[in-house]
Amino acid sequence: MSERTARRTAPLRARAEIDLAALRANVRALRAHAPGAALMAVVKSEAYGHGAVPCARAAVAAGADWLGTATPEEALALRAAGLPGRVMCWLWTPGGPWREAIEADLDVSVSGMWALAEVTEAARLAGRPARVQLKADTGLGRGGCQPGDDWAELVREALRAEAEGLLRVTGLWSHFACADEPGHPSIAAQLGRFREMVAYAEGQGARPEVRHIANSPATLTLPESHFDLVRTGIATYGISPSPELGTPADFGLRPVMTLSASLALVKQVPGGHGVSYGHRYVTPGETTLGLVPLGYADGIPRHASSAGPVLVEGKWRTIAGRVAMDQFVVDLGGDEPAPGAEAVLFGPGDRGEPTAEDWAQAAGTIAYEIVTRIGTRVPRVYVNEEQDG
Repeated sequence: MSERTARRTAPLRARAEIDLAALRANVRALRAHAPGAALMAVVKSEAYGHGAVPCARAAVAAGADWLGTATPEEALALRAAGLPGRVMCWLWTPGGPWREAIEADLDVSVSGMWALAEVTEAARLAGRPARVQLKADTGLGRGGCQPGDDWAELVREALRAEAEGLLRVTGLWSHFACADEPGHPSIAAQLGRFREMVAYAEGQGARPEVRHIANSPATLTLPESHFDLVRTGIATYGISPSPELGTPADFGLRPVMTLSASLALVKQVPGGHGVSYGHRYVTPGETTLGLVPLGYADGIPRHASSAGPVLVEGKWRTIAGRVAMDQFVVDLGGDEPAPGAEAVLFGPGDRGEPTAEDWAQAAGTIAYEIVTRIGTRVPRVYVNEEQDG
């Protein structure tokens, strides 16, 4: 998506307003939750749909020490945009742009021997050492090296390459499976395994700059997991990682994105009128319908058909029938707002509008998905770009 900042007053079919002052305040609040650790603002997937470069700049301005991405291409784009400092990327496949990452001074994650072999060869070609973080699989079962012989081999060969000047082991890290489920037994098990794997690596001579396992929920609720660095993803954007943990306000956070659209049409229809594909909604009586020009091609979940909430003229409305590719309908109950009136799908909730969590509940998913899936047809409009004070 473009980093272009649209005029706030420009008439738009739809817009995702991104409040950078809220993002900066969230970063400061998250730092206060982990005062003894550095903070990595995770800006993968276009900063969870908010726009990677503007959000990365705002996060750094507010005191984020690191930036994190999934793919190396995302990290390289940050460097191309002029963002300095520590940047880490972790989702690699064979043949990835290792040399470009080394030359851009990125921290790269290594989970197994194939990746270690590729990054050391790239370092030879680049003529400079790679910054490598070794990832431990402490129980999530995705990326990361298994404990035991696999970890011992990876550590041994990484330290051998470090002694040859081909890399620097800058970090040891892992990721929680269930930190958003308070009291889940895997949390303590993973913490214990991480400590053991870190202790082994350090006992063999590793001297990492950072050790880290805490994601957003762990940052907010598990101080024993903070180590040297916490990685905050969804919380950076003012969304609670789990309703069970608390609301954004409970943690001093504010949602950053407000999604709205201009009504494309308002019309009167009789009772018994079918609405949208399949006529899953039929008007119970004479009413007015409003056409919202957003659909699943824009990231509105089809699973929210007949359930997604929308604020129009101060009242909550519900999607009437199915979400289509480019549009959906709301029953206005006889009210007649003018075409072009604002329909707010979600935001911080200050004006009584739904939140991303409300949409997650309506669609049977998580708020992460609601904001991240908003597509490129929806312009991002950045407000409060100037640093506070």
